[in-house]
Amino acid sequence: MPLVAGIDSSTQSCKVVVRDLDDGRIVRTGRAAHPLGTEVDPEHWWRALLEAVAAAGGLEDVAAVSIAGQQHGMVALDAAGETIRPALLWHDTRSAPQALALIEEFGAAELARRTGSVPVASFTATKLRWLREHEPEHAARVAAVALPHDWLTWRLLGRRAPGAAGGAAVDTGLEALRTDRSDASGTSYFDPRRDEYDRELLTASLGHDAILPRVLGPSEAAGETDGAVAGIPSGILVGAGAGDNAGAALGLGLRTGDVAVSIGTSGTVFAVTDAPTADASGAVAGFADASGHHLPLAATLNAARVLDAISGLLGVDHDELGRLALASEPGAAGAVLQPYFEGERTPNRPDATATLFGLTLASTTREHLARAAIEGMLCGLADGLDAVRAQGVEARQVSLIGGAAQNRAVAAIAAQVLDLPIAVPVPGEVVAAGASVQAGWALTGSRPVWPVEIADRPDAAHEPRILEQYRARVAG
Repeated sequence: MPLVAGIDSSTQSCKVVVRDLDDGRIVRTGRAAHPLGTEVDPEHWWRALLEAVAAAGGLEDVAAVSIAGQQHGMVALDAAGETIRPALLWHDTRSAPQALALIEEFGAAELARRTGSVPVASFTATKLRWLREHEPEHAARVAAVALPHDWLTWRLLGRRAPGAAGGAAVDTGLEALRTDRSDASGTSYFDPRRDEYDRELLTASLGHDAILPRVLGPSEAAGETDGAVAGIPSGILVGAGAGDNAGAALGLGLRTGDVAVSIGTSGTVFAVTDAPTADASGAVAGFADASGHHLPLAATLNAARVLDAISGLLGVDHDELGRLALASEPGAAGAVLQPYFEGERTPNRPDATATLFGLTLASTTREHLARAAIEGMLCGLADGLDAVRAQGVEARQVSLIGGAAQNRAVAAIAAQVLDLPIAVPVPGEVVAAGASVQAGWALTGSRPVWPVEIADRPDAAHEPRILEQYRARVAG
């Protein structure tokens, strides 16, 4: 009964899941919080990882571990391996002008051809360009650039900066940085078709070349722990790691043609495909996945926070919001919420605001407003699904995940908005689950196949008028 561990270092917290390699059974778990904010000292992630590992009962009996993490975050390291400034995270939008500048310099079609994606403020290259323009003294010191999971993997292997917490100082070994193709593909300076960095784009962003993590294949290991980190035993095999969405795809066991719709702080729609995509419109990011395939992805900024906002307005919790919504009717009696509360990424409207359309005396009720909120959130994700399909994705079914997916009304209305069969997996840490799959893959050379338990398959009939009404209002 070998044990493997998966770690999810997300925006809000670090989760550790220890599983039985033979059947995927969860043996124990642990969690620790991350600080809020769009820029964070990476040392907080490291301390949270150690705390979460301890909460999960440690790794003494674990044979392999892998880390999946939030994508895009810029971790800038100097020649000594020390972080130069707090990391800029994916949802820090200050680099939106730099994204536009890179598009103007190279062209959207050319960037999509070279990297699979058109850069937006989320992507690492834009943050490096911001650093170069606004903090040139910091940019000049950058010797290596890592992403959150790269940096944590490096620390787990003992290559920490002198004087950092967690043990005695050792050589920093910037050349020992490792990543995988899924996370590298979210930087805007990596070509997921050829699995190569585009050094010209890196230099155009940062102003000079720098060390980048070596890109590992799905079953490759980054190394073994050496016992130099307090609380981490020696001899544990460390997998390549992955970006969070690719980790979720592994955790859900997605194969070609499977689509996931994730409703968390942000919303994402992604699918596993055999062929790479390159969407010059920027609606779909042509990422790589963590299994050797590709992961075209559309993202929305406004997902579960839409429900938070309307729940707060109505003075109810999410469960009651769902009950109110189900007491309404498909189309919410004509009420339509365009939920761009804090701008939007798909479509790319960073300065947009939310708008409520179609209010009449009949539609201005708590029930219709609750329904309009859920429909508006899901219609935005439906647009993302159509954008992914437009890239040639043959979608067969949707796995609906994320905290909001557990709301009965969200799942039922999703079945009415999306014209595909929907499965809602049993709640769990799917990203950490995917990282544990990767750990097992590195340990044995074979991808583990573990069952994914389904909690619900809503059978509500498709209601095309919901999306038609939404698009008519938003387009008008």
